[in-house]
Amino acid sequence: MENKKRVGIIGATGMVGQRFIMLLQDHPFFEITALAASARSAGRSYREAVGGRWKMQAEMPASIAEMQVLDAANIEEVKKLVDFVFCAVDMKKDEILALEEAYAKAEIPVVSNNSANRWTEDVPMLIPEINTEHLALIEEQKKRLGTKKGFIIVKPNCSIQSYVPMLTPLRKFGIKQVVVSTYQAISGAGKTFNEWPEMLDNIIPYIGGEEEKSEKEPLRIWGELVDGKVVPCRETVITSQCIRVPVLDGHTATVFVNFENKPTKEEILEAWASFKGLPQEYSLPHAPEQFITYFEEDNRPQAHLDRDIYGGMGVTAGRLREDSIIDWKFVGLSHNTQRGAAGGGLLSAELLYKLGYFD
Repeated sequence: MENKKRVGIIGATGMVGQRFIMLLQDHPFFEITALAASARSAGRSYREAVGGRWKMQAEMPASIAEMQVLDAANIEEVKKLVDFVFCAVDMKKDEILALEEAYAKAEIPVVSNNSANRWTEDVPMLIPEINTEHLALIEEQKKRLGTKKGFIIVKPNCSIQSYVPMLTPLRKFGIKQVVVSTYQAISGAGKTFNEWPEMLDNIIPYIGGEEEKSEKEPLRIWGELVDGKVVPCRETVITSQCIRVPVLDGHTATVFVNFENKPTKEEILEAWASFKGLPQEYSLPHAPEQFITYFEEDNRPQAHLDRDIYGGMGVTAGRLREDSIIDWKFVGLSHNTQRGAAGGGLLSAELLYKLGYFD
């Protein structure tokens, strides 16, 4: 495909940046033309900058290894080489806010993997199959920033994508209460078992900030646009617990749901089977053919067996059954660094490309 969009990866040396690199190899829409990181990595080859911190199972692509890493703070230098950027930096929140806004004001669209802008009023927090209507915020954001092309969109927290896709098509039955526990892989902390041996034969019943994200971010994703802002959903209440478990990749959720109008099992399964969005309609390169896959087996989904469904971009569910206290309960699973992190950002970028936001 000719006229590919030139893309830069800001925070290219970290785990999510590495995942972006792998996903973008031979991409039909995009070509990596810039890699940027902190000043200490700038001027070195990517291979030298990463050193022994390459965390992907596949080898570093030869086409990337000798690219010179740029200073992420040198926006004018990056701007010469890109049409838009993915941002996955490891910085303080206020520094991320300033950096992403500076890129946008320099007329560089930003697809962010960071949490800093998730609650900025005019920044869409996007799951591409669910709330594409929130992209209308981009025009309001451009007015605030004073830009013609530059804007920011952000993906939500990786763990909520193990249950929000299953809940979304059930909202027509009036979701009142959700009780969810997430069992989160160590790659969500940017770690491998070699780096975190304390996680072997262990769980940690606390992940800083995760429970608030799990309870609040779905409500913004389900929110309505009113006067250029997202008004979060007020009909549903979510409570959560988030636990780190000794799994490399794949966040699992156990979910209990109360409804205004309790659906039948057949109605829930039909809602899941038929649920799709613009990524499926446009057959985007990283769109799963089936967004939600349900397993009838009692012992599925399993992280080791099912996290890579549709290249890690599908989500899976199982064990749907009635509960003795709450209406229904089920188990969900998503790949946290594919669907939940870099892959979710890439799918958002593919949709933006298809809709002409990078033109």
